[in-house]
Amino acid sequence: MPKQKKIISQQAASEVLHDSDFTNYDSKRKNRSRYMLLGSERRRKRVLIHGAIFVITVDDKEKLQLWPNHSVYIVNGKIKEVFPADKGRIPVSDIDLIYDASKRGGIIISPGFINAHSHPPMYLLRSSMMLDKGNIVDQIAKMARLEGKMTNEDFFLGALGDLTEEQKNGITTTLSHYGVFEPVEEAAKACQQNVINAISAVSNSHPENTPALVEKILRRKNSYFTKPAIAIHYLHKASPTQLEKIKQLVKKHHALFTMHAAESEEWVQENVKKFGERTVETLEKLGLASSHVLLSHCVHLSGREIDLIKKYKIGVVHLPTSNKLHRSGEFDFVEFVKRGAADQVCLGTDSVISKNSLDLLSEALQTRITHLHKHRVLYEDLFRMVTSQAARILRLGKVGKILPGYQADISFWKLKDRGFLPYNEKEPLSLVGNMITHGGRNIRDLMIKGEFVISNRVHNLIDESALLIKLQEAHMALRKRIGK
Repeated sequence: MPKQKKIISQQAASEVLHDSDFTNYDSKRKNRSRYMLLGSERRRKRVLIHGAIFVITVDDKEKLQLWPNHSVYIVNGKIKEVFPADKGRIPVSDIDLIYDASKRGGIIISPGFINAHSHPPMYLLRSSMMLDKGNIVDQIAKMARLEGKMTNEDFFLGALGDLTEEQKNGITTTLSHYGVFEPVEEAAKACQQNVINAISAVSNSHPENTPALVEKILRRKNSYFTKPAIAIHYLHKASPTQLEKIKQLVKKHHALFTMHAAESEEWVQENVKKFGERTVETLEKLGLASSHVLLSHCVHLSGREIDLIKKYKIGVVHLPTSNKLHRSGEFDFVEFVKRGAADQVCLGTDSVISKNSLDLLSEALQTRITHLHKHRVLYEDLFRMVTSQAARILRLGKVGKILPGYQADISFWKLKDRGFLPYNEKEPLSLVGNMITHGGRNIRDLMIKGEFVISNRVHNLIDESALLIKLQEAHMALRKRIGK
């Protein structure tokens, strides 16, 4: 487990972090642990995952694989070997920790999922937008009033609540799109989540933000735990001068640039009114269209815009639950398939304002259901959208696969679970269909960069009970500020 660090300027952190510098894994669930320490408590850099009943991964040819009875050897946060458990042998002297994945029905392991679009600080606003009363415009306005009263501590607690819930659902990498940077940085550091921290250069909720602020952060990008990136809310909210500066920053720092795009026809027409063209056409005209760009929602795109997405390898985040909840319309997945751009699509959760739970399995299922009347999205394609395909689109390098040389971000799932059983043993790939259709349950263990962040369903770094209490207190204090 990573050594804990004090969170500077975040008073709430000390009340939700565990006190010890390391976790005694066996004490978490006495007599039920799969962990065997072979050396010092503080040295766990060489980990053997022994005898996983299945390893589910995409291989180096982007083909989905289920390898039965395999082991994974990890050194210094990287996967060194993946081999049949009955054929490979790692000397005991080269192992600090063994995780026995063969016990009690067995464990399935998969790459940690990649959430390509979220707003973590908004977790504190859960229950602030109940759609059973009033119209959506009024509800969003109420939510915005609450958001406007949030403090840095609120942003930190909200982000920590969001990221730890994502981790419980097997997500190990998150793209945060928001108007604050440091609170998200500190929350990610506290729970050791991989985060692309996209700070708004032009923001509705934080009008004081500027490209110059983002530039200061990008200059120090190597000093942060998170990976800085650039965001704006909508293209038409930015001026040509601001967009020219953003283009320079993208080129200079090789930074990811993300925004909401074509979420409604109204916003498309606002873009046409300002720039004379639709959203993706404007990106091309301004010299911003590239593989460094990530567009979320993309409900109201023209065929030409989809062609441009393919041409420039622009990333697209599909958010079917959010689109349905906010009545934005239906993402035209069929047109992406017809135009050969489907491999530019990944999935995201959005915030708790736009989704019931922060998990990607239910989002994958929602994708399949949403488009089933026109196109059957295959389970293996959905799995790629939340693992290897997302990693490529987000320019993450060797992340999203369980292969030698890749970062050891791994989710551990019990096979003996209603989300997996029964399955067709003659067709093990049916487990992936079960995972997406009947899954969505919490993982058993979670590894990020070769360290166990969650063991036996218990978070090793965060006292979740204390966190929930702090979140509740902060939520009610926030409501009090606007008299609700």
